Amino acid sequence: MIGRRDGALMRNNSSNQSLLKSRIAIAIAIGMFLGCIFAFFFPHGLFSSNSPHFDHNHLTRSISQVVSTSCESSDSLNMLKAEFVAASEKNAELKKQVNVLIEKLRLAEQGKDHAEKQVLVLGEPHKAGPFGTVQGLRTNPTVVPDDSVNPRLANILEKIAVGKELIVALANSNVKDMLEVWFKSIQKVGIPNYLVVALDDEIAKFCESSDVPVYKRDPDKGIDSVGKTGGNHAVSGLKFHILREFLQLGYSVLLSDVDIVYLQNPFHYLYRDSDVESMSDGHNNMTAYGYNDVFDEPAMGWARYAHTMRIWVYNSGFFYIRPTIPSIELLDRVANRLSRGNAWDQAVFNEELFFPSHPGYDGLYASRRTMDFYLFMNSKVLFKTVRKNANLRKIKPVIVHINYHPDKLPRMQAVVEFYVNGKQDALSSFPDGSE
Repeated sequence: MIGRRDGALMRNNSSNQSLLKSRIAIAIAIGMFLGCIFAFFFPHGLFSSNSPHFDHNHLTRSISQVVSTSCESSDSLNMLKAEFVAASEKNAELKKQVNVLIEKLRLAEQGKDHAEKQVLVLGEPHKAGPFGTVQGLRTNPTVVPDDSVNPRLANILEKIAVGKELIVALANSNVKDMLEVWFKSIQKVGIPNYLVVALDDEIAKFCESSDVPVYKRDPDKGIDSVGKTGGNHAVSGLKFHILREFLQLGYSVLLSDVDIVYLQNPFHYLYRDSDVESMSDGHNNMTAYGYNDVFDEPAMGWARYAHTMRIWVYNSGFFYIRPTIPSIELLDRVANRLSRGNAWDQAVFNEELFFPSHPGYDGLYASRRTMDFYLFMNSKVLFKTVRKNANLRKIKPVIVHINYHPDKLPRMQAVVEFYVNGKQDALSSFPDGSE
């Protein structure tokens, strides 16, 4: 059995080897045949330059097309980049327009609410409602605009104002450095509706060269003599005369001194429900919003304690005033009193706002609102309280007014460093008060 098996295996191996040799021979024969065919049809080689199937020009054109395509891709990329930059700028402009429209819509809704209250109060007489539901009118109706008062100013305001309101500052060359910090802070926040009333030619040219909206009044000997050479208090008194035209034209004005740094848009924080909204010179809740001050007179015995109401004055360097009859009457009263003597405009401003009618005197019936003293912050609040309190330092004011300190410019610059540039020790070197 073993012998038969070995013989069969040997015969199988022999036949396999013969088959392999036959396949190799056939493959060689096919290769030779194909070689002869290629030799006949391509005597100079398959990739020879003389071959009709190989074209140098075609190769050159192909390479040129590749290079051209690469250049076109580079040009397309640059074009796409330019389109992206243009689209980004357009997007930024659209965002600005959207913000303006949102602000106008908000103002319209707020005005509608005030108008409904005016109709309710000024309309047909009606009975009082249930206890706790009655509310008097604080928002007086605005005047009818009169463009004939100052057509040139009317044209300027139409282009600058947003929702019939804008920031206005008076400035002469004495406050040029502070004015620059002032308008740069406004530009940094992105407030579009502001205007400088230039009191001399130097400030007018400075604003124009800095792309700052500016208005130079027509010559007026009485105003120009004070405006060109006057100090802070003298110039401050002019604003009550100049602002009248703005109100007559139907615009609400946020009057601003130039020793102020803007950190947020103040128009987002106004209530607009009163004739006058003003920042306070107060430094806490009591002094800013009013308190019951008890006067002690021991000689009176049982009646020794007399209760008085006290409030620290409004700051006449930053207030919002609506174009109403009481507002215009306020400006007239203050301007008239300032023209008769050497009085401080802020004292007169507050006396006319707060003194009630009494024998021999008819008081002003203007509504008023005090601004939040942490948002509309005076420099006493900042340097005496806020900078020393870790929690209060986190509050971002709307504006900071350097009204309590004579070294105004360096403190304004320090406010920018602290709130805008984040330099935490920027306020540290200054004393609480003035030296």
